[in-house]
Amino acid sequence: MSALTLSTSSAATLRADAVVVGVAASGSAGKKASLTLAPGAEAVDKAYGGKLAATLETLGASGGEGEVTKLPAPGSGLKAPLVVAVGLGEAAGKKEPYGTEVLRRAAGAAARALAGSRKAAFALPVEDAEAVAAVAEGALLGAYSFTAYRGKESGKGGAGKKGADAKSAPLAEIAVVGAKPRDKAHKAAADRALVVAEEVHRARDLINTPANGLDPKAFAAEARAAAKAHGLTVEVLDEKALAKGGYGGILGVGSGSAQPPRLVRIGWSHPKAKTSLALVGKGITYDSGGISLKPAGHNETMKCDMSGAAAVFSAVVAAARLGLQVNVTGWLALAENMPSGSATRPGDVLTMYSGKTVEVLNTDAEGRLVLADALTRAGEEEPDAIVDVATLTGAMVLALGNRTFGIMANDDAFRGAVHEAAEEAGEDAWPMPMPAHLRKGMDSPVADIANMGERMGGGLVAGLFLKEFVPEGTPWAHLDIAGPAFNESAPFGYTPKGGTGSAVRTLVRLAEQAAEGGLALG
Repeated sequence: MSALTLSTSSAATLRADAVVVGVAASGSAGKKASLTLAPGAEAVDKAYGGKLAATLETLGASGGEGEVTKLPAPGSGLKAPLVVAVGLGEAAGKKEPYGTEVLRRAAGAAARALAGSRKAAFALPVEDAEAVAAVAEGALLGAYSFTAYRGKESGKGGAGKKGADAKSAPLAEIAVVGAKPRDKAHKAAADRALVVAEEVHRARDLINTPANGLDPKAFAAEARAAAKAHGLTVEVLDEKALAKGGYGGILGVGSGSAQPPRLVRIGWSHPKAKTSLALVGKGITYDSGGISLKPAGHNETMKCDMSGAAAVFSAVVAAARLGLQVNVTGWLALAENMPSGSATRPGDVLTMYSGKTVEVLNTDAEGRLVLADALTRAGEEEPDAIVDVATLTGAMVLALGNRTFGIMANDDAFRGAVHEAAEEAGEDAWPMPMPAHLRKGMDSPVADIANMGERMGGGLVAGLFLKEFVPEGTPWAHLDIAGPAFNESAPFGYTPKGGTGSAVRTLVRLAEQAAEGGLALG
């Protein structure tokens, strides 16, 4: 993880490999846009004799969001040998500062562009603590690389050489220029940004780890280690405890694998807490589809099907590290969904932890089965609200695309609170309905409910299924992160290729709202 410092020194005098400045597009209607330097770039512009914007325009910079332009520093006036100009989009007015998400994405894009560098000074607009947090968080999130499986390539001499390309190593040190280390608000914002970014990185690392390195038992071991390090409580139910407790959903999904399932409870409690949140995460460490095998081309990224559990796990640890005045429990429903002679078959009926029976019409609709057991168990502790997070349906990706997750809930006020938390955290989300008429499609002739319903609106059907296992009267929200959890395209902003850590920041913000007493619970 990159080191983070706040600096009141001039960007021109800081010793670093690069200094990052912001540029934006400005111009009236009908005229060609010109570049405007964002606040924070004054000292760097002075080193160029006031011609930095003109020089960037000559190089083809447009100021578009996320655009990165590198140019060598002038012969004198700057300690850093490189200047990185990152686009902020449309120029902000004097009365309207740049939005926090614009700054977060810009800092992330610059940090990614500086992979392999040791230190960078970020001279972006930091007019208040929120801006300090955004720049720090974006830069830290952008400075990410998954290198756990980049080992050494041994040669004939036996000494070997590094397999990892040093040029792809994440930026090591980040200095936020203009942020005041002695200002309590700035310091608190930076400290929070560091914790949140580190926990997003934890989730990303778990998601990126291949299934042969992270089975349910190994995931549970990660939870135990984190609990010990951060003063959390942890309880792990193995296959024997699950069988004794009657967790038919989790056991049914995991029955086809040589790696038995687990249910992990990890908890943070504060002595002055007045609100309790239960977070439930889908943790399918590999999803082959089971007997309803996924077609070729759909298996390669299925190590990411535990992204919901990774988000929940990381959010609980973040709540503990931030010392939030709220009680938060995380429930990680961990299983591997594999086809074998012992696997659950289409047409089988499972008896869930709640006592309800489920006819399994499709074994690839397994996430809702493990979540159902975990939701029921979480509800027994009578939390003030429950939120589950899951890479649940391809239907949600079709509805909202690859960068937005859907939010469903049994309480309109709580759904609004979760959406607000996502917006404040900078994560794209959208409220989705729960049409009651879709429930009939899950009627089963042999069981209380089937795990499949109408094909159209499949993401909403999944939400309605989960609702059946939420205690009556408990506010609940379901986050379907199937789209943004794993980025198969090129990196953008602070989002890398691969695991993204989607929903971690939303859950942390939700826990903060609960701690502050501002969470709408219907």
